[in-house]
Amino acid sequence: MKFEFYNNLAYITGASRGIGRTMAINFARAGARVVINGRNPDSLLHIKNEIESFGGQAIIQTFDVSSTSEFEKSIRCVENEYGTPDILVNNAGITMDNLILRMKESEWDRVLDINLKGVFNGIKAVTKSMMKARKGRIINITSVVGLIGNSGQSNYAASKSGILGLTKAVAKELGSRNITVNAVAPGYILTDMTEGLTESIKSELLNQIPLRKLGTTDDVANLVMFLASDEAEYITGQVFNVDGGMVM
Repeated sequence: MKFEFYNNLAYITGASRGIGRTMAINFARAGARVVINGRNPDSLLHIKNEIESFGGQAIIQTFDVSSTSEFEKSIRCVENEYGTPDILVNNAGITMDNLILRMKESEWDRVLDINLKGVFNGIKAVTKSMMKARKGRIINITSVVGLIGNSGQSNYAASKSGILGLTKAVAKELGSRNITVNAVAPGYILTDMTEGLTESIKSELLNQIPLRKLGTTDDVANLVMFLASDEAEYITGQVFNVDGGMVM
């Protein structure tokens, strides 16, 4: 299915690399104007240049999604210049892994602030305008770790599990205004985060995946684009795994 998002404005957090980068480029290729958020201005500029090289339009917003005021300021700035975002993809996330006995309070707080509070901040910032427009698509990127947990990632698992409850609660609040809210839970995807895994660890992971391969960033982006499209207008409050069958 070929998606078209002409006259749509897509706001994507954590767009400087990996899944976020692929989503930004794919939405732009499908005709959307894209707002790309991240904390690395050089990476964002590189992506902006790539998008503009094929005739797309990208707007850079450099700030930390854990800041409620900065997220609100960014959305208002975008709205004043380009209009209300039609699509919000809350993708920004970090890991600071440690066993629970060794985990520092700062490691817990930072991961929850970025991964969970950042999603809250994004939703809160766009809700009023989307409700006024009586339309909108919000897609939150969680993880299969939020469904099954993972040793050494209690902070990450908690943050990603929290996104599931947040997604369902907000879907119930906003459904009457024609705003859908869904979550996508990637499994092990080929990104710079997984490139550092040893061959033995990769082999162990593949044994847990029925399709016997790691996913690609396009696998995730394709589902996000479907959920953002008109074809998904009757889908809300759902969680979709992109994991090769790892979690059933």
